[in-house]
This record gives sequence, structure tokens and C-alpha cells, in this order.
Amino acid sequence: MKFWVFHIILAVTLCAKCSFAKSQSNDWRSYLEQLAEEGMDDTTIENMFQELTMLEGNPMNLNRVSREQLEQFPLINFEQAAHIAEFLDKNRPVYTVFELRNVSFLDFKTVELILPFFFAGKAEEEQPTVQEMLSRGRHEVQSRFDKTLQSRAGYGEFADSILQRYPNRKYRGEDFYTSMKYAFTYRDKIQFGLVGEKDPGEPFLQKNYPVGYDHYGLHLIIRELGKLKTLAVGDYRLSFGQGLILNNDFMISKSWGTNTIIRRTQGPKRHFSTAESGFFRGAAAVFQAGKITVIPFYSNKRFDANLSRDGEITSFKTDGYHRTPSEIEKKNNSREQVTGVNINYRNEQLQLGVSGVYHAYSRMYCPVVREYNYYSLRDSSHFNASIDYSYRLNRLAFAGETAVARNGATATTHMIQYTPSGLFSLSALYRHFPISYNAMHAQAFSEGSRVQNENGFYLGVTFSPLQKVSATTYIDLFRFPWPKGQVDKPSAGFDFYFLGTYAMDRNSNFELRYKIKQKEQNTDYPENSRKVLPYNTQKIRLRYNHALNNGWDFRTTLDAALFRRKFFPLEKGFMLSQHAGYRGGKKIRGDLFAGYFKSDTYATRLYSYERNLLTTFYMPSFHGKGIRLAASGRYAFTPRLSFSVKIGHTRYFDRETIGSGTERISGNRRTDLFTYWQWQF
Repeated sequence: MKFWVFHIILAVTLCAKCSFAKSQSNDWRSYLEQLAEEGMDDTTIENMFQELTMLEGNPMNLNRVSREQLEQFPLINFEQAAHIAEFLDKNRPVYTVFELRNVSFLDFKTVELILPFFFAGKAEEEQPTVQEMLSRGRHEVQSRFDKTLQSRAGYGEFADSILQRYPNRKYRGEDFYTSMKYAFTYRDKIQFGLVGEKDPGEPFLQKNYPVGYDHYGLHLIIRELGKLKTLAVGDYRLSFGQGLILNNDFMISKSWGTNTIIRRTQGPKRHFSTAESGFFRGAAAVFQAGKITVIPFYSNKRFDANLSRDGEITSFKTDGYHRTPSEIEKKNNSREQVTGVNINYRNEQLQLGVSGVYHAYSRMYCPVVREYNYYSLRDSSHFNASIDYSYRLNRLAFAGETAVARNGATATTHMIQYTPSGLFSLSALYRHFPISYNAMHAQAFSEGSRVQNENGFYLGVTFSPLQKVSATTYIDLFRFPWPKGQVDKPSAGFDFYFLGTYAMDRNSNFELRYKIKQKEQNTDYPENSRKVLPYNTQKIRLRYNHALNNGWDFRTTLDAALFRRKFFPLEKGFMLSQHAGYRGGKKIRGDLFAGYFKSDTYATRLYSYERNLLTTFYMPSFHGKGIRLAASGRYAFTPRLSFSVKIGHTRYFDRETIGSGTERISGNRRTDLFTYWQWQF
């Protein structure tokens, strides 16, 4: 795999280390990029970015912040929030954010990560009037424009006779992406926002499509109105318990951290993403009286669906694309109403919750019957209810949820976390999701994409055996008791992960990551015969990170992927990449990325972990043989006005076309341009 190239690049970077060194703060934006690398989905990353950006501009007062606010802060876990709250209760007033370093169970890295989101203010603050909040609030406008420079098949010219016969061969809109966002925030008291977006290929201000953007969103959130703690109107996200009946908030990946598996009920949060699914549209509120919290909500939202000839919903269309006549015809062709409530009791150690969710479609939901979906919901309405709990006992934390569907099927998950110090954490989780259990808005810790047809046990450990060494590892054993798509019988598998980090000093570290996942799938073996055979995918990463004292930082990465199916040859792939970033100037920032990849098949595809523009988490994957180059930069005209641009180029050495269908490019090169404006006032 040409390992000598890796050694040369590594040697150059190590030589640079001998000349320069500088302390570098732990940047939360880089942390989000790491989460994206670990497999967290783009929508979760974008939602988290929007929330953290808002919190950074409106930091929390350590002398007034509540335990509930800390529990909703996405960069710390359930236990860490409790320890911060207990420390503040005993030591208020605090006079500097650096007093967080005295919180037990918070390591130095975590403290550095969360410092930008807090300040030490007055313990008592006068309640401003509405006029004062409006005048002191912050306005922000974001504008984004992306374009692929090569022409794709869907934007070509076709004869009218061809389009009459094949109308979906041509996109009806322009070949660029654009979005616009406006936000107003006053601390965490008021949040208001507007979103407009169109995807490439969707019409924009055309004669027959005069509405402008394809997708619009709006939200308003007001907090601290007496016993009405939160009021959300418009687009929002919500999560109850461990997610067995409702969760369209953050869904954490297994490898983010073994100490983050315990969730808590989250009040409504704004949906400021351009994602066109995975949120509610309506109203929600949080009422609090003593130790009791009540969260009622209602949503009435149109959505895209694939329909049968009888007008029944056969599946949900969630990609948000409306480029061709068939896609445009499906736009907002169905409606869903959802309502529910969560009643929560909590004290310093115990939390108990009872939740109920009811939803109704404007059409009958009736997916085409297959063996794997025989027990799927087939109705126009559904109901779920659950009981959830969490309990802290010294260094132990227990949590879980048990939920029931309308047909009586019961799903359950329970977890325990042991944290004797900030250097060690042990977590275990058990889950049982029957095939007959249906919850259309559930999203919980699992291997599959649905809370259904899965039993599993997870065990994870985070520890630091030596001062400069830290490690995170887990194993997840799972079984699917009923056939799944492309698996004609019950199946099983496992997922093992290890991440080890060695910190040479505060500015340099070396990472080793290994991941293996084994599952089963239908396979044609021998010829004219189909069997369910096991397969496994292994991924290995070696990475060296280093920061220099002139604002530059370097990252050298070797990624390898192996895919093996029983009775079939081993498939291999690797990618060698180098990143260089500059953060030394107040006005200028920039990043360069270069990578060489070689992959036998799509099963051993590699991902390009290059830095992106703000709010953009584009992680392209590659298979075949080629190179990937990317350059990005940000220029701040003033502290409140900035412009960012990125250009990414991919060249393949083993093909003459890229993509297929309407996305096909004639040629072996693809170049993408991304631009982003940000104005705060």
C-alpha cells in the first residue's frame, strides 16, 4: 500500500514538531468534525452545530444556570451535568469560568472544550423588558451557494419527444444549491429564525414555480415566562426518555463516547437545519411546578410519500428532493398530525417520566407486504406510551425506558454507568425490541434504523491507563429474531470498536482506531442458489496530529478498509491523506487537503475527512482509484461579517464516467464549489 509515502509525510511533520510548539485550545468545531468521522449523521451534526453556535454567542451564566439547562447541553453527559450542578450549588458565587477545573469527574480536555459556553456573571439579574431584549439581541444572516462545475446528465438538453416518453430524465431546476437563514437571539430567552433552501435541480423563481425556495422553515422559542418555562412555535425537535416512543433530537453514534448512552427527556429545541424531515411543525410547551414538569406538544405537518394506485402510503420519501416531475408530484402529498405529553418528576437523584404519543396520517399507511415487514404498522393512526427513569447512586447511574404499542407489544431498554473518576467510565446497555413493536417517531440506541426486531447487549469502557494515554472501546452484540431486508432468516452480529490516543505533548498526539462489524446477508452461493452468509467489514486508521506556534496545524492519516464475505475473496481499500490548516490570523483562516485512494469495491469505500465550511459537513466517499484535493478559506471583513469558500476536486484513474442516471458526469473529474456568507449585527 505504498507505506513509504506515509512514512515520508509523517517524517516531515515530525521534523516540523522539533522547531515549533504552542498550546492550542480544544476547539468544539473540530470536535464536531470528529463526531462526523465517527459516523454521526449529517442532520444531527448540523443541528448540534446550530445549537452550539447559538450557545457560544449567548453563553450560560454559571451563577444562574440550572441543572436542567446543563443536562440539555450536548457536549457533556448526564453524569458530568450532575457534577457541575452539585459543584455550583456548593460554591456559588463563582468568579471565573476556570473554576470549572475544580469540578470532580471533569477532565482537562472536557473543561477546555466547554469553556466558551459559560461566563461568571451576577447571581441576580434584573428582568429586562421585551423592548430591551429586542434591542440587545443579536441578528444573524447566513447565505450559502454550492455548485458542481461539471455538467450532469439531468441538466442536459433533450428533445421534446424524449421528454414526453421519459419526463424524469431532466431536472426542472438549476444546477446549484442555495439557502438563506435569518436568526434573532437574546441569550437563551428568545430564539427566532427563518430558513429557505433549494437543492440542486429544484426550480428557483421560475415561471411555473414562483414560490422561490423549495423548502421554508420558521421557529420561535421563548423561555422563562413564570411557570411556563418554554414555549416553542413553528419547527422544533423533541425527545422523551430514552427515545423508545419519541426522539427527533440528537441521535448519538455508538463510538462518540461510552459515557453518553444515558439520555434524559429534552424540552423543545429549535429546528434551524435545512433538513426537510425529522422535526415537528406546530407548538410545544414546558410547564414546571416544583419538581413536576409537563411537556405537551402538537404537530401538523405535510410530508412526501410514495403512494400506491389506491392512494395509500407505501413508504416515506425523506430525501427532500423535488427535481423531476415524479419527485415534484410527491411533494407534500400527505399530512401527519402528532400530539403527546410527557409528565416528569425529578429530584437530585431520581427522575421518573410517563409519556404518550398519538399520530394520525391523512392516508392509510400500507407498505407492500414482504416477509421482513409482515409486522410493520398498517393503519392511518397509532399510539405509544412509556415509562422512563434514571437514578444516581454515588458513582453509579441507572436509566431505562419501557414502552408499549397499541397492539400490546412491549419494547424495553436499560443501562448502567459506573464512573469512579474522570479517568474511567464503564457503561452497559441491554435492549429488547420485538418485531411486533411499532413506534413511528422512535429513535433509540440500536444497530438497526428502527426500534424493532432487535435484541442486544452493549459494553463500553473509557479509561486512561497512563498520563498521556487514553482509550475508548466497546463491543455490541445484537440479534435480529425475524428476517430483515436482504436477510431471509433470523440473523446475528457484533460490532467492536477501539480508539487509542497517545498525547506526545499538549500539541501533538497519535491515534489508532480499529473497528470490525460482522452481520449476515443474502448471497448467491453457489450459483443459482441463495444463502444467508456472514460478512465483516474492518476499518483501521492511523493518524498523527500536530499544531505549530505560527497558527498552522497538520494531520496525517492512513485509512484502510477490509471486506470479507464467507467463501469469497478478501476486498481491500486504503486512503493516505494530508491536511494542513491555518488559524493564526484574526481575519484569515484556511485549510488544504490532499489524499490518494485505492479501493477494490464499494464495500471498501473510503471517506474524505476534510474540513468544511461552517454549517457544512460534506464527507464524500470514494471507491476505485484516484486522488482527492480540497482547499478552503475564510476571510473576516469585520468581526461580524465573513466570507468562506471551499473547492473540492476528485480525479479517478480507473473510469471515464462518474455517477449514474441523472447524476452521471461524462469524464473522470468532479469539482465542487461551496460558498458561505455570515453577517451578525
